[in-house]
Amino acid sequence: MKRRHLMLGSLACAAPFVARAQPAWPAKPVRFIVPFAPGGGTDSVSRLICDQLSRTFGQSFVIDNKGGAGGNIGTTELARSAPDGYTLGLISVASHTLNPMLYTKLPYDPDRDLLAISRVALLANLLGVTKSMPVSNVAELIALCKKEPGKYSFASSGPGTSLHLSGELFKAMADVDIIHVPYKGAGAVYSDLISGTVHMMFANMPSMIGQVRGGKVKGLGVTSAERSKAAPEIPAIAETVPGYVATSWYGVAAPAGTPEPIVAKLEGAIAQALANPDIQKRWVDDLGLDLPPAGRAGFAEFLANDRKQWAPAVKISGVKLD
Repeated sequence: MKRRHLMLGSLACAAPFVARAQPAWPAKPVRFIVPFAPGGGTDSVSRLICDQLSRTFGQSFVIDNKGGAGGNIGTTELARSAPDGYTLGLISVASHTLNPMLYTKLPYDPDRDLLAISRVALLANLLGVTKSMPVSNVAELIALCKKEPGKYSFASSGPGTSLHLSGELFKAMADVDIIHVPYKGAGAVYSDLISGTVHMMFANMPSMIGQVRGGKVKGLGVTSAERSKAAPEIPAIAETVPGYVATSWYGVAAPAGTPEPIVAKLEGAIAQALANPDIQKRWVDDLGLDLPPAGRAGFAEFLANDRKQWAPAVKISGVKLD
C-alpha cells in the first residue's frame, strides 16, 4: 500500500514537468526574412541556404521577402520577432555596417537586438554597363564620363545600400560626374540596364555575374582589392583606381534571446551546408562568392573591421537617410 502511494506521489510530482515539455525544434516551418526585394544576390543565397536547412531539419524554411528602406523594414521585423527559433533572417553589410552609419536613429540595434549565427558569404560588387556604352574597361569608362559629365547614370537598389555607396566612392575616387538612379531592388534594374535606360550599376556579384556571362551586360570591374576567384578575367577596379575597395557580406541571424540549443543547432547546420561541395561550387563558380569561416566565432572582430572599411565611403557620399 505504501509503495503504491509513493508511486502515485511521484507521478503527481512529475506531471507538471511532462506538461511543460516542449517539442523538439523545429516542429513546424521556419520563416526566413530576406530584407530585400526578390531577384538580387541576397535572394539567391537565402534560397540556397534555406534549401539546405530544410533538408537537414526535415522542415520547410520559407523565404519571406520584406524589402524597403535599405533593408530596415525586414531587419526591424526580424529583430522584433519572437525569439523562439521560428523566425530567422538574412543580415548583411547593410543591416550591421552601413545603416548604423547612415541613420541617426535606427528602429533596431544590430548589436543588441540580433544574434548573428554565422556569416555565409563574402562578396564583391561587380560594375556592369549597358552593352551600348562604347567602353571595354574602367579606364575608358572614366574617360567617357569625364568627357561628358552628368550624362551617364548608375542605378542602385536604393540610397545608402552597398550598391549605391560603391558608386559614390567610385565617383569621388575617379573624379567623375555620374547620376545616381535609385530603384526599389536590384532585380528591378536589369531590364533598364540591358535596354540602356540606365548606363551602369555596381551590383552584388551573384546577380550581376549571370548577366555578364549571358552577354546581356558588359562586366568592367569588381570592387574587391584583387580579382575575384570566380571571375579572374574581370579586373579589379583598384587596378585602375588605386585604393578603391567596397566589399560586402551576408549572414544569418535570429532575434536576440533565441534559446542557445536552437542557435547551436543552426550554427552546426550552416557550417555543414557551407562544407557541402555542391554549395561550394555554386558559391564560387556560379555566384562569385567567397566562403567565410562559419559560425559565431570572430564575428565581432570581423564587424569592427568592416565598419572601418566602409566609413570613408559613407563620409565621401555625404548621404544621411534620417
